[in-house]
Amino acid sequence: LEGYRVEHRLLIKDLAPLVQAQRAENLKRKQRIQLPHLEVLEAFYTHSEINYYLDTLPARFPKRAQVKQFGWSYERRPLKVLTITNGDGRRNKPVILVDGTVHAREWISPSMALYIIQQLLDNYVENQDLLEDFDWVIVPVVNADGYEYTHTDSRYWRKTRRPTSNPDCVGTDLNRNFGYEWGHDEGSSPDPCEDIYRGEQPFDQPESQVLRDILLHYSDRLTWYLSLHSYGNYFLLPWGYTNDFPDHYQDMMSVAEAGAMAIIHSTNGIYSWGSTYYVLYPTSGDTADFALGVANATVAMTMELPAAGFLGFDPWVSHIEGLVTESWVGVRAMAVEVIRRYPA
Repeated sequence: LEGYRVEHRLLIKDLAPLVQAQRAENLKRKQRIQLPHLEVLEAFYTHSEINYYLDTLPARFPKRAQVKQFGWSYERRPLKVLTITNGDGRRNKPVILVDGTVHAREWISPSMALYIIQQLLDNYVENQDLLEDFDWVIVPVVNADGYEYTHTDSRYWRKTRRPTSNPDCVGTDLNRNFGYEWGHDEGSSPDPCEDIYRGEQPFDQPESQVLRDILLHYSDRLTWYLSLHSYGNYFLLPWGYTNDFPDHYQDMMSVAEAGAMAIIHSTNGIYSWGSTYYVLYPTSGDTADFALGVANATVAMTMELPAAGFLGFDPWVSHIEGLVTESWVGVRAMAVEVIRRYPA
């Protein structure tokens, strides 16, 4: 930068001590927690710890929680799905499907998924209206290998861990690997070394295959698909691949607006909402476009949770409570609007 006479200010010389301090704090917090019980607001958890917790839920809530394994990651980690009902035994209710951790470094995403789970199970009395006519299907960690890698090796890793055609560049961006309008150079990259590498072909990652299969499994009753990401304070709607708008775009905008307004009234947090293409940037082969374009979701959305920490992706444990409680206000308000707008 100096060579090009660009004005700049060095904010931090080396991120490693910061990452190490955050990791040490997180491990120290977890020493006080008796697994498989999780204190969502007290620590960040690994994929195996989250699965351990999920596996205990059917015994604790035998009529309302069911766990299934839908497949495996590239490194053979089990990818698990939790279904939450109100226990009334009614089958084939409409579904609200939530996923987290499509991108590995976005640690607040699995925390948010876990917080939603606890609101629907542990705080059922307060939230039973959300389960009366709808079932919730939650996948806390999609990119299990990448997420584990951020805990052990590289905190800011984004992609999967499957090797590519370039031996020096590992991983594919799952949110560019879905087979609806896949392969556009505007919104994805053919270069394996890029963070938005789309893969050699759609669904060439086992993790995207699993999420695809989950979406298609519920495609005859998928009312709302919500993908949890960070960061940016956005509710992002299809389409990502074009500046055109989908049918019923204004209906989806009304759902997003309900979430944004609820957050403003609760915490003064400011969200932007609209199509991914306009509000953020073009994307090609993302999960929300696939959910709407192929899996028949009535409403499809990516929620970019607020930034925290030094780079935005790296909140401290002390940030978790503020981030997830504010975000829950928005998710709950949107769920209420979905249920009102699309009654079973």
